Amino acid sequence: MSKQILTIAAVSAALIFSSCASNNVSRVSSETVTDLSGYWNDTDVRLVAGEIIDGCLASPRIALYPSQHGGKLPVVIVGSYRNKSDEHIDTEILTKKLEAALVNSGKVEFVASSAERNELRAERIDQQTNASESTAKSLGNETGADFMLQGSVKTIVDSDGKTMARSYFVTTEMIDIETNKKIWMDDNSSIKKVIKRSSTRM
Repeated sequence: MSKQILTIAAVSAALIFSSCASNNVSRVSSETVTDLSGYWNDTDVRLVAGEIIDGCLASPRIALYPSQHGGKLPVVIVGSYRNKSDEHIDTEILTKKLEAALVNSGKVEFVASSAERNELRAERIDQQTNASESTAKSLGNETGADFMLQGSVKTIVDSDGKTMARSYFVTTEMIDIETNKKIWMDDNSSIKKVIKRSSTRM
């Protein structure tokens, strides 16, 4: 058999194999629950964030703040959410969902995070030299936050070898920046998963 025929046969076989092994991708709603691995996923973020926000906005110190401060809304900043679990969790996704929900509620005001503030400050400094006097934004006029939102994500894992239970604990604290007093706390433990390993290996 000639080399040319062998080459054609090899290419044909590769094409057939790749077509058989191609992925089958389907689009689903972002609200669809897709538990594939049993680890933390987008559904968990959505459920936990919603429950945290509901509890935070209903807390007396937040709900009564405007009436106790002449109609002024509490100003909040998001601190860090530490991942203390046994898996990789991008906690920034959770903090951004919390921030968006609180801002959109109209019951609190948010100021930029530490990293965001540094970028904004660099822009204001640049404007002092390069922008017109009428459009350059003044230095020293930042809004100071009243409270900081902080938290952590932890897991408890229980397994007998065939079945594993994963429980998630998302702790959130609202802290008065001036006094360091904790004005609200939440320990969300609503996410618990049981993963049964298949006895058949592919």
